[in-house]
Amino acid sequence: MPDRFALIHNSRSRRNLKADGRYLDCARRILGPLFFSPDSQDALHDVIEDLARQEVGCLVIDGGDGTVGNVLSALYASSYPKDRLPMIAVLPSGNTNLIAADVGFGLRGEEALQRLQDRAQSGRLVSDVKQRQPLVVSWPGQDRAAVLGFFGGLGAFTRGIEIAHSPAILKNYAHDTAVFITLAETLRQIITPRLRQSWLDGTPVGLSLNGGDAEAHNRFLFLCTGLQCLPHGLWPFWRAEGLAHEGISYLDVAANPQKLLRALWSLLRGRSPAWLRADPSYVSGSVQRLVLNTEQSFVLDGEVLETGPAHSLEISAGPILSFLQA
Repeated sequence: MPDRFALIHNSRSRRNLKADGRYLDCARRILGPLFFSPDSQDALHDVIEDLARQEVGCLVIDGGDGTVGNVLSALYASSYPKDRLPMIAVLPSGNTNLIAADVGFGLRGEEALQRLQDRAQSGRLVSDVKQRQPLVVSWPGQDRAAVLGFFGGLGAFTRGIEIAHSPAILKNYAHDTAVFITLAETLRQIITPRLRQSWLDGTPVGLSLNGGDAEAHNRFLFLCTGLQCLPHGLWPFWRAEGLAHEGISYLDVAANPQKLLRALWSLLRGRSPAWLRADPSYVSGSVQRLVLNTEQSFVLDGEVLETGPAHSLEISAGPILSFLQA
């Protein structure tokens, strides 16, 4: 039923820790029994199953990237039919909000809820949507539930996340400042002679694209996403002219890449000049499915995922989801 929506509120998200009590009162008044604040992943799964039984057609997620990923993972494992998953409205409230930068609702708090309520009552809830396919991360041969998210990577990305998650940064700085400090520290280590080579040598990774043969060699950086834009004009992906988007955009940078600082300067500004596209150290494109064979952890929307005993992850383009826009 597209004219009903439920709210899943993460009370532990950074911005929600300082939430105005009037907002929560408003949420409970508007939504009644369709307001939820689950305190664990098991509780979240129970909530999603309850909403599936009620055939609720829209979920409002009040949280950051981690919360969105948890909800999508619970949806994927639920009894909602994969071809009739509910619409999503993302109200960004977390430490990281990359997802909302692309497909966020555009409003927060009481204003967002009132807009959604007005549209639901007038039958216009589905008046404007963006469609995206999340990344579905699974472990071949393992009895482990798939995890969904939108932005992931390894190599230098995993090492950078380890820096960002250090207590000195995580506990003392807001997100934007923490990102700046992490980038600065990463670049400092890359240009420091004593540390530079350990970064440039990369990590051993076998990569298979769309079921093709795996290419195993050291990689400096690997990134992939189901989003179509990132904050601040950052977009380190491209694909050959004329090729259709297949759901997952990826960037594959070999170990010891040529002109690394020049390439980073271009990619951080969302540019992929001809010289970069022609350099075999830098490969980008779009796929429906890829497999990573590596001992290094893969980071998905800030969550560190171990590759397990088989040291293998499969990442596929998930079901098409509709994200409401204000």
